[in-house]
Amino acid sequence: MTETAVESAAAQSKSQQAYAAVKARIVEGTYTPGYRLVLAKIAEDLGFSVVPVREAIRRLEAEGLVKFERNVGATVSGIDPTEYLYTMQTLSIVEGAATALSAPLIDSVSIARARAVNEEMRECLEHFDPVRFTALNQDFHSVLFEHCPNPHILDLVHRGWNRLASLRSSTFRFVPGRAQESVREHEALLQLIESGADADTIEHAARRHRAATLDAYLAQANQ
Repeated sequence: MTETAVESAAAQSKSQQAYAAVKARIVEGTYTPGYRLVLAKIAEDLGFSVVPVREAIRRLEAEGLVKFERNVGATVSGIDPTEYLYTMQTLSIVEGAATALSAPLIDSVSIARARAVNEEMRECLEHFDPVRFTALNQDFHSVLFEHCPNPHILDLVHRGWNRLASLRSSTFRFVPGRAQESVREHEALLQLIESGADADTIEHAARRHRAATLDAYLAQANQ
């Protein structure tokens, strides 16, 4: 590898590190909506030059996490409640279908894995961390829909989850009481799958579970 190629790879690595670091701070809420992203300050914090940070910010802008405002510069994008509503409504439909189609293919090993994740979620309730809880929630549901034999439906599910991530949606941050109910509903879903319940029953339960989280968020937002 030439010296130029090595330098290029190093620059890309720093850009990736800067991207991951800034994105993590946005997702976890350290950088809140409207927060001004001063490139020089971020670069200083990370120990990088401004160049990889600028590239990282451009990537985040393309993903919708960052926007540029005249006379202000780069700021963290706000969370669009309408987009969240549409995303959750769509995800309840496609994830419910994916879970129902996946259910006959979920073996005892996968059930045990999902139950272990749900137990972690239950433990997380004691010292509640909404970001970790949300990550575990995705891990749990991934076990239930990952065996879906329809790749088009599965793609739509992944798109929905990615869209939630771009919205920095940790609903449980706003309605922490919903977290405990969610853990109970997870166990009920697992029991339905274990018992060989029909596809319609499983799909309805999965959709109702997702819709309940949306309803809790909307109720809180409308207070």
